[in-house]
Amino acid sequence: MPHYDLVILGAGPAGASAAVTARKNGLSVALVDKARFPRAKLCGGLVTGRCAGHLKEVFDLDIDPQLFETRRNFEFYMDGQPLGRLDGVPPAHLTMRWNFDQLLFSRAIAAGAVDYSGQRVETLDLSANRVTLHAGEVLDYGCLIGADGVQSITARAIFGEPFDKTRVGFALEIEGPTVEPDTQTRIRIDFAAADWGYGWSFPKRASTTIGLGGLHARNPEMKARLAAYLDRLGTGQGLKVKGHFLPFGGYRSVPGRGNVLLAGDAAGFVDPITGEGIGHAIQSGRLAAEAAAEALAAGRPERALRLYRPATRPIRTGLRAAILLRPVIFARPLKPFFAATFRNSRSLKREYMHLLSGETEYPRLLLRTAARLPRAGLRWALRGGSRKHSVSG
Repeated sequence: MPHYDLVILGAGPAGASAAVTARKNGLSVALVDKARFPRAKLCGGLVTGRCAGHLKEVFDLDIDPQLFETRRNFEFYMDGQPLGRLDGVPPAHLTMRWNFDQLLFSRAIAAGAVDYSGQRVETLDLSANRVTLHAGEVLDYGCLIGADGVQSITARAIFGEPFDKTRVGFALEIEGPTVEPDTQTRIRIDFAAADWGYGWSFPKRASTTIGLGGLHARNPEMKARLAAYLDRLGTGQGLKVKGHFLPFGGYRSVPGRGNVLLAGDAAGFVDPITGEGIGHAIQSGRLAAEAAAEALAAGRPERALRLYRPATRPIRTGLRAAILLRPVIFARPLKPFFAATFRNSRSLKREYMHLLSGETEYPRLLLRTAARLPRAGLRWALRGGSRKHSVSG
């Protein structure tokens, strides 16, 4: 059977990042994915400034206008009511995942990873360090990286379930008609379009990606919510709807076991407020490959997790801070307070945009919010807001 230093399950951004990094470190790599590329992927396709930095670091990829559409203008809503606009903010970049993932996958293959796309995993034997593919081929490995998404078979093999059902999110999305956008076109964000979640409208050259996502347990009627959201936007009715689970804050505090590591969505590394996961996927894929390379170089592949876990601590610290902030935005009793504060505070909107751009991080934003919240809450109460909205639940 063929032996590889590293087998990577999943060839999306996390897997491609791991493959390119591993090849830079001289490892032999098998890149396995059940799909052939290009392939469809449910995702708004928003690449943040933070993510752009990881793309440059790992793939030496700049924001090419042929692949990305840069936006600096945003508009915000809650329950259909406007919360204001921001123009000229740090840039965000829109892309179609069909093209984006194909480019990253091709970079991984060009770097020397062996292409096992279009081949489903039949069995995964962690004790024997073997992956059996559907066609019968068996791959032997020194280390394994599970970059195989929220339904990760790698996470299932380690933990028994790929995700925590009580904490997972769910998203629905359509590709609506394009509106012939230009550089001044606004990205729209709708807080609370879903319970403990949000909606988005990302106008692109090829289509307008529209969707909403939130905690699965709190949204039993997600299709009805999407229909109501499309009615609010006045577009997209009757188009094909795609749905997918989203690890919306249920990250793995121990992302692997021994010589088996989890990266990207498989590790739950998705922002629990914005739902953005591409940046964390690319970053964690790189960190997983570096940990595997160091462990293999020392002849101790079983130490890979001991190296990887502390390397991912900044990711997990940021996600933990975001989870603590999430009730301020999404909890029903605080929604009127958040809406009023966000509507009236230009600085809060800008902090939100600086977060997306990577110019600030959640722990810092959490400290700022903790310092501001008591005083702002007192002002809100003195204006009678708490009495006015006390029946909101």
